[in-house]
Formats: sequence, C-alpha cells, structure tokens
Amino acid sequence: MRIATLLALALTGTLVAAPTATAKTNSVSEITDSLARTISVELTDKDARHALTKMAPLDAVDPSSLDVHGRLTRPLATANADLLTAKGLPAGSARLARIRLAHDSMVSQLRSGAAPMMAAAPNDDGATEFTGYLPGGKALTLSTATIPSRPVVFVEVDVTTAVQLGTEVIKRHTGTPVAARAAGGYWATQITSIRFGDVQEPWFKGDAEIFAITGGFDMNGDVRADTLTLPYLDDENKTYYPNQLVLHWNRYKYSAADIVFMEDDGDTNYLNLAKALVAALAYILDGGAYVPLVNAILDALPTSWWTDDPDFVDACYTITRDTTATMNCAGGNGTLGVRPFWVNEL
Repeated sequence: MRIATLLALALTGTLVAAPTATAKTNSVSEITDSLARTISVELTDKDARHALTKMAPLDAVDPSSLDVHGRLTRPLATANADLLTAKGLPAGSARLARIRLAHDSMVSQLRSGAAPMMAAAPNDDGATEFTGYLPGGKALTLSTATIPSRPVVFVEVDVTTAVQLGTEVIKRHTGTPVAARAAGGYWATQITSIRFGDVQEPWFKGDAEIFAITGGFDMNGDVRADTLTLPYLDDENKTYYPNQLVLHWNRYKYSAADIVFMEDDGDTNYLNLAKALVAALAYILDGGAYVPLVNAILDALPTSWWTDDPDFVDACYTITRDTTATMNCAGGNGTLGVRPFWVNEL
C-alpha cells in the first residue's frame, strides 16, 4: 500500500487532525458478550437448542442459524453493525458475528442433551476467567485454566473476513501504490515454506488469523507499508508451503525490506491501524541507504494492543531481492523459506 500522499501532507503541515470528541464505540468484547447473553435467553426454547445440537461440532457459523422464531433478527443486525464499527470496517460490508463450540471435547455432551452455555470468546490471551450464560441468561464465571465439562458456545468475530476487509481499509487510507514498470515483468519474493512455533492461541481461541506488514522505501524514497493475509496459517508447529508472493520489488527503491507477522484476535481496528502506521512512519526519511523498519512498524501499534490484540508473532529483517534461504525470524518463533520469483508481464 502507498503512504506517500499522507506522509507528504504530514510533513508539509497540511494534514488536519480529526476532532478529538467522538461518540463512544462499544468494544468487540462488550458487543459479543451482549449477544451471547441475548442468545442464551433464546436457548430456553427447545427448537433453538435442537438447532444448536444439530450444528455440532461447530465451526464458526453464523448465529442466525439459531433464529428459528425470528426473535434474534434485530439483535443480530445490531451486533453485526456494531462489530463493523468497532473493527473500523465499512458499514454493511459483512456479517462478522460467529458462534463456535469452544472445544471438540464438548461435542458429546452437547449431543447428549447437556445445557449449553453461551459466552463471548475472551480477547485477552492472558485472561484467567470469563462469563458464561446458561439458557435463560443466568451468568456464571468460568476459569480459562481448564476446559469446562459443560459445553460452551463462543460468540466471536469472523477474523478471516475482518482481516481481508481490513487490509482494504488500510490501502484506501494510505494512498495509491506506485510501482516501477519493467519490460517483460518484475522480480518478487515467494514464500516457499512458513512455520511458527507459537501462534499465541490458548484453548479458548479458534484458529489463528495471521497477517503480515511489510516495510521498505518506494521508488520516490518514501516509506511504504503493505499488508498481506495468510489465511492458511492456522496451527503452530506445522509447516505450510503456500508459494505466496510477499514482496514485489518493482515497488521498492532498495533491494531490502522487512516483514512483521501479527495475529488478529478480534479487537483490531483497521482504521486506527492505518492512522497509526501513517503517524509512525511519516518522519522516516530516505538517507540514501536502507533503514530497517520493523521497530517503526511495531511502534505504530498502540500500547493497549500489546496486551493481546493484535499479537506480535515474529519479524524477519532485511529480505533482499536475491534471498534464497530458509531463515529464522528475529524472535526465533518463525521459520520462513523464500526465493526470488520472476513475474511475467501479460
């Protein structure tokens, strides 16, 4: 993505700050907790409970499947609209609310008739407890230390869709990419293999949703940051072979760039992330030599995000156009295989 336009505005003093007074926006946790409580009331109905049982094992499905009498239509519409706002995504762009069974071990209990609890999936990996709601809405406090024996159905965000939409938001708010034309095509860097030892996910979280931020200097000497989704990368200690293009060298002035890998746990606001990237990178100037940008990208993340969302997974410094290697990332958590790849012009 291109950030030069906003960088220039910032440097010339013509970037006008947004008003500080804004309406309160509910957090993802507040929205999903409210929806969990609402759905739990609906589960006093045997038809709704039966619909839930038929869906086991759950795999992040739309909660409208439980709306057997139409009573959830309005709460679901409100929750989905609020989630888009909380995530900094365009109104009406998706239905983000999802439900899933907290753990595979709960399938048999659910099918045998055990009363399910609804809960908001904890967004903080370090959470020690969370609130669950019995059918009818009674709240109970559950520990994250052990998997509950009672079936728990989590309400959460469809982070796969959110990451895809979020990268588009960042592109729109950080300008238009400028790339150099090369006769016949250009060189790119291809990911041949990728593996992480820890994707920061405890038992109460679903699959990881990894995305990457790449950083380098564009042809005009301006700092640029691009985002990349890696939707296939779900499990830790598993090697994937995506053959995905991660760096497009016709966009860069120098033959070097960095990659930061992050994991979206649900609360990431992509509009705020775009603004933070612009602010953090705006005053880095091209001094005629490549400067690693990993620290600047990490500094763009608000301090509160480091408590859980988004999780820093690892960073790989100074990948060049000619790099052919299986390299360990800086934190020792990631292993990345890369090679040059020629992209032919049509």
